[in-house]
Amino acid sequence: MSQFAALLRAINVGGHTVKMDHLRHLLAEMGLTGVKTYIASGNVLFDAAAPHLPSLEAQIETHLHQRLGYPVVTFIRTASEMGAIAAYTPFEPVGEHTLYIAFVKEPPDAAAQAKLQLFANEIDQFQVRGREIYWLCYKTISQSTFSGAVLEKTLGQPATLRNSSTVRKLAALV
Repeated sequence: MSQFAALLRAINVGGHTVKMDHLRHLLAEMGLTGVKTYIASGNVLFDAAAPHLPSLEAQIETHLHQRLGYPVVTFIRTASEMGAIAAYTPFEPVGEHTLYIAFVKEPPDAAAQAKLQLFANEIDQFQVRGREIYWLCYKTISQSTFSGAVLEKTLGQPATLRNSSTVRKLAALV
């Protein structure tokens, strides 16, 4: 058995409220074991025997859509992937800042990466590394002109954002 992290989009945002014990139950219904959640924002840890991750993502999405009544895009990372994501230092930040990490299903192509860099400015900096986009924000997210919705539109695919401290904690837990 190996441990995995599932980062779920649309959990406890936009009017979609899900209790974490209910979310754990829904995933255990699918046969996932050792299901744990971390904070109430769609971070799930579980054990599985070497699944085909894209298939498992699709199974979780289908099951949660059926049970919750709305789409829940799912991004799964292995324990080693989470460790590497948490350990990566994409920027040499100066001053106050927050580092967000966006998880996507496929690495953005060169055109999407070029479009993303058009949003870089004195507040927002970006770096793409595989299936993660690192967003350094030198102000509060509300002071930025960038957002998760803009990211998804720019990349042409769904994404979910976590701050770097949440990612480090998930990496430590998995």
